[in-house]
Amino acid sequence: MKGFIRTFLAIFGAVAVAVIAIAGFRGDFTQRTPIEIFPDMDHQPKFKSQTLTSFFPEGRVDRPPPYGTIPFHVPTDQPYLITGKMGNMWGTGIPVTVDAKLLERGKERYQINCQVCHGATGAGNGITTQYGLVGVASYHLDKYREMADGEIFNTITHGKGQMGPYPHIDVRDRWAIVAYIRALQLSQNTQASQLPPEATANLQQKP
Repeated sequence: MKGFIRTFLAIFGAVAVAVIAIAGFRGDFTQRTPIEIFPDMDHQPKFKSQTLTSFFPEGRVDRPPPYGTIPFHVPTDQPYLITGKMGNMWGTGIPVTVDAKLLERGKERYQINCQVCHGATGAGNGITTQYGLVGVASYHLDKYREMADGEIFNTITHGKGQMGPYPHIDVRDRWAIVAYIRALQLSQNTQASQLPPEATANLQQKP
């Protein structure tokens, strides 16, 4: 019995010392390299997003998706939603529910991705124009007010001229931006006769 107790205490003491040695100082600050019993692939070779590399010819880590691919969560049975086309023509209409929530989302995405060039009101006077960028489109020109919704969506997706593509923006967010652009156009190009009565009354009250 005494031998059993000695053996038990010896094993227990050894286990206790091992646990304290391995885990007892977790959370403490030290300059020494920690001992990792189970590294769990923490130090595997990898690239971090938006860093440089000599592995790819253009020197960037982030890879553009192959042309024509779409995210797996986007329905492929709605071609207008993902292409902006109805048959061989640019379509007109927003294929998602347009409400205050969508416009607010479109405004947020516009401010992040578009405003820097196109300006807060879409007049083509964003901050980049103050640093020499020329030729930025104003959405209030007739050619853009008359442009089909699908063509604007396609321009956001694939770019046009000096404007680069923005396929990383979620499909529905691209349509939200299109809806917000239409709202900006209406804000600058609407006749008083087209306003609802309450808005007309507000205008008449202003000096």
